[in-house]
Amino acid sequence: MSKTVAATTFGLSYRDTAKAITSFLEVAVHTILRTRQVYPADLFVRRKKYDAPVYQSRHPALNEYIAGAIKAAGEELLGVVDKMVVVIKDQLDRPLERFVFSFQHVVNVGPEDIDKALENAFTAETLSQYFRAFLIKLSVMDSQLGEFSETDNLSFAIVLECKDGFAPSTTFDDEPIPWVPASKQHVSNEQTPSAQLHIVKVVETGVINMALGVQESDEKLKKRGVPHVPDDVVPQDVKGKGKATIQ
Repeated sequence: MSKTVAATTFGLSYRDTAKAITSFLEVAVHTILRTRQVYPADLFVRRKKYDAPVYQSRHPALNEYIAGAIKAAGEELLGVVDKMVVVIKDQLDRPLERFVFSFQHVVNVGPEDIDKALENAFTAETLSQYFRAFLIKLSVMDSQLGEFSETDNLSFAIVLECKDGFAPSTTFDDEPIPWVPASKQHVSNEQTPSAQLHIVKVVETGVINMALGVQESDEKLKKRGVPHVPDDVVPQDVKGKGKATIQ
């Protein structure tokens, strides 16, 4: 009796997976700013990416800031970064919402293997399908989060949180240092017990796993008069696969 052996499949390399996630993050930031109305709706144009409706800012300075921050974050995605946080804050610099992108590096890859195709990793096509589902879920979060106060005078910042014992690179191609120390109140672990956490999406790529959670701060909830709901009642949406390997 013969035994059928499953064919070995290869997907993206570690570097290509990081690049794909970086591109997705830029699309996600634009969409967050539009759906959460940080800026007027007419500042954005509707586009399609990953076969999903998304938004893109039409303001050159805003686009430059987002692109620069995401580029710098993408460089750190190869092993240093633990979380990237999009902080929406009021006129007093108080965080109202934190969109927390968390990363788990499943595969340990040396410099000599960073560009090798990984066994059991996602292909570009498969990863795009997961990004599409991610963006659709992100777009419907707007109705769950509720509106801000008209007096909040919103702004935002992109915060990079590194793994313990690591720090961001100092320069990129002789450019000025892209990161400055973040305000303590903006980082994800400053969430108070009365704040609320919404798990948006978890995707396990087998190479770099990514999750998105939204923290509604105590300051925002007090303004809206919303009672506290424990975090553990929020269901998680986990999609993906196990660990990829180098062949």
